Order: sequence, then structure tokens, then C-alpha cells
Amino acid sequence: MRAKPKLEFEKDGGFVKIESYDENEVDRIAECYAGRTFFITGGTGFMGKVLIEKLLRSCGDLKKIYLLIRPKKGKEPIERITQMLDNVLFDKLKELRSLDWILTKLEAIPGDVMLPKLGISHEDAEKLRNEVSVIMHCAATVRFDEPLRRAVLMNVRGTKYMLELATTFKKLDAFCHVSTAYCHLHVKTLYEKPYDPPTDPHSVLSVCEWLSDDDINALQKRILGDIPNTYAYTKSLAEALVAETFDKLPTCILRPSIVIPIWREPVPGWTDNINGPTGLLIGAGKGVIRTMYCQESGYGDFLPVDIAVNAMLVATWRFLTPEYGLKENRVAHMTSSNEIKVTWSEIIEIGRWVIENRVPLNGVAWYPGGSMKSNYIHHWICLILFHWIPALLVDFLLVLLRYPPVLIRVQKRIQNGFSVFEYYANNVWNFDNQEAIKLRQIMNNRERMTYCIEKTEVDLYEYFTNCLLCARRLILKETDDTIPAAKRHMRVMWWVDKIFKYTCYFGICYFIYRKFIADFLFGSST
Repeated sequence: MRAKPKLEFEKDGGFVKIESYDENEVDRIAECYAGRTFFITGGTGFMGKVLIEKLLRSCGDLKKIYLLIRPKKGKEPIERITQMLDNVLFDKLKELRSLDWILTKLEAIPGDVMLPKLGISHEDAEKLRNEVSVIMHCAATVRFDEPLRRAVLMNVRGTKYMLELATTFKKLDAFCHVSTAYCHLHVKTLYEKPYDPPTDPHSVLSVCEWLSDDDINALQKRILGDIPNTYAYTKSLAEALVAETFDKLPTCILRPSIVIPIWREPVPGWTDNINGPTGLLIGAGKGVIRTMYCQESGYGDFLPVDIAVNAMLVATWRFLTPEYGLKENRVAHMTSSNEIKVTWSEIIEIGRWVIENRVPLNGVAWYPGGSMKSNYIHHWICLILFHWIPALLVDFLLVLLRYPPVLIRVQKRIQNGFSVFEYYANNVWNFDNQEAIKLRQIMNNRERMTYCIEKTEVDLYEYFTNCLLCARRLILKETDDTIPAAKRHMRVMWWVDKIFKYTCYFGICYFIYRKFIADFLFGSST
């Protein structure tokens, strides 16, 4: 068994561990939200689900949560809420509260951020105007390769529509726009303040509303300029629209970094997608990712989604509470790398150890291996040798056996992911997090335990184990009883990998010997 390597961030220390609190301490955050009505967009997304679960579990005295939900695949919005609650994420909440109680707290508002006036009926709009005091605007496309026009209409125009609706609310105390820490990529040290957008968002909106998809696609590279993807571009424009309202509305901007699976509660390792590190873990664990172009000493800013949601709730509470600096700062970061840095090489080592020793995946194509390459030419050579050529050979065999080809399509998806990953993995940004430090100082121990945003010591081996277990169960649909067989298969693939490599090495050495050394030693007659 491979030994666990020591992680650099563990040597820094300075971690906070709160294990108890005074029973007389009051959860002021839950008290602040008691009796309030929330309006949440993007509630059926990854972060939105965790936000709703946390609100209902820790702040159950709130009055109601209205969710903007668009009808999908013939399902009514209320059906989508019921389907969402069937997720294992809500099991702990359903143990504490009945399903009927949960359904009394949630109400669907049929609509769509892509439609004028959000597609909300007059009756529903009037209901929101009279009741809602807190808006959490989370809806956005998070695809980095989204066509520019669609990304603008969803991320920018959708925010504009939300702000216009918010101006009519009679009880509005907070409009929280969920942005991203990676929306101003030209700024290497990002502070908790608004920044100028790359261009005027209103002009971009007008262009995208008038021109067709084909016209915008033809202009996309010129419009984006040095910005690598439509996600960062449109998020920076949306922030500018929110910043314009600072003097008119109680708006604030929340900037989470790269949001990853749950760390602690309610389900350690839970996720509902393969974006980010989860996708890399699955690809590497299946043996189809063998090389990545990345500076090993670099790092990304990752934040478990439960910690990000805690930070959102605490920052909103502070914004709603005058004695703690109402409107003093309208921007707050939900980031981690200013206090805990985990390098790409450490992530690779942890993932490899967990896959090899704890949670192997079923049906691996090859024994997990490969490495990061700091030289782009080296990376491309390995990409051709270990990604594309094996994919071509396997798909050729599948076609001969009258099965549909698979691996070429998989490699195309991996390559698209690499095009995004390589930009972020080979650049480093720093994020100021003074707001988080201020928040910790005004929280009591009960609040700090309930809404953890501390610099807390994390067992990354345990965390990655939970992430892979949830990926197996929830995404790959691989049951736990298949783990022993997967471990046996992994040992077989280890021998196959070693035999293949040594056979190749022997073949190359024998060829060199026959071609060059034998002729030199014994003459051409040998």
C-alpha cells in the first residue's frame, strides 16, 4: 500500500477547532431569518439545493421560500420540487422535519430567467412584491463553453430582470447576487470591492438581443478579447449591473470560488455533477485521463459547497444587521486559498492514493496512472500516445464487434475540459478574505459551529474518500457491494499495466540492440 504523503498545508497550523458552546448562546442568524420570506433563483442547481437544505434545517422558523422554477420535460414546477426532495441530500432534513412540513415552507413560482419579466405571472409577481424580504439570485449557466449569446441572456439579462423585479418589492431588505471569485481574471489579487466590467453590459445586451446566434458566434472571439470563456465574461457584466444599484437597492455581491462537494454536512462528499475535481477524479480513476498540462506547484481556490453556503448565510445576516456594518461593504468573498493552499500535485497524490487503496471504480479502462506535465510538448506527445491512439484502437475493435464507438467521444469531452482546466491550472490568483475574518469575530461559538466558515483542519484523504464514494453511488450508480470486486480488478489491471510496460521496454531495448549495438559489436552479418 502506498504511504500517505505529508501535505504542505498541514504543516502551517493555525487551525480552529470549536467543539462546544454555551447553551445560553443564541443563534442570531436563525433569529434574523425567522419570519422572513426568501425568493431564490437557481434553487434546483448544485449550490441552490444545498442552500435550501441548510436554510430549512438550521433556520426553520423562516416563513417561506419561493423558488423560481421553469417547467421541464413536461413536469410542473411542484413536481420538480418533490423530485428534488427525493435526493439523499434532504434525508437528514426529513428525519428532523416531516415532508409535509418541508412542503409548507417551499412554494414554486413558475418562470424562467430567459423570459421577459422572468416569465412570472401577474398574480405570482404580486405575491412576491408583498411578502419577500430576501432575494438570493443564484441562477446562471455555469458552462464555460456556453455560446456567448445564450450566456449573456441568462447571466446578464436574467440579472437585469431580477433587479427590475426587486425594485417593486415592498419589504426588500437584501438582494444577494451570487457571482464568482473568478470573474475578473485580469486582476491577480482580487479585493472585496466592485471592479469595472470589460465593457458596458447594456451595450452587450442590446447587441445580443438584436443579432442572431450565428452573428454573435462569428464575433465571439473579438468580443471576449483576452477573457478565456463566456462564463467569466458574463459574470463580470452581471456584477456591473448589480453595482449600479448600490445607491438604489439593498444589493450585495457574493463571490464563491470553485465550489466542490460537501465537506461536512448533511452528506459528506455529496455532489450532483461531474464538474471540477469530481470529473477529474472519475476520469483518472477510470484510467482514461493519463496526462494533464499543469504547473504542479500551482493551486486553485476550492471551497466545499456547505462552507460556501454557510458563508452566504452569515454574510447576508451581517448585511441585514445594522450594528455589524450594514452596507459598509457590498462585496464578500467565499474563498479559501488565502489561508489553506493545496497544490495540484497534492491533489493528484491524494486522489491516486484514495483510488488505489480505498475506493476503486468499476470497469476501469486501464490502471490509474499518468502525471502532470509542465512542458506543453511533452503533454501533447503523451496525449497522442496514451489518450488518442488507445481510444482509436478500442473504438476500432468496438466497430468490428458491431458495438457503437465510445472512447473517441469521451476523449473529445476530456479535451474540451482540458481547454478550460489548463487556463485556470496554469495561472494563480489571490483572493482577499477580510470579510470572512470580520464575520468570524462577530459570531459566537454556537453560530461558528452551526455555520462553519473557520480555517478548520481537514483530512483531505477522508474528504476525497467521501467524494469518490458519493460519485460511485450517485453519479456512476455503482453500489458499495461491488467495491471488493473493483479492488480485485484493480490488482489485475496493475499486473496488466506492469507487464505491458515492461514488454514495451524490452521490445524497445531489443530493437535498439538489434539495430545498432549488435551491428556495431559483431558486424553486419550478425
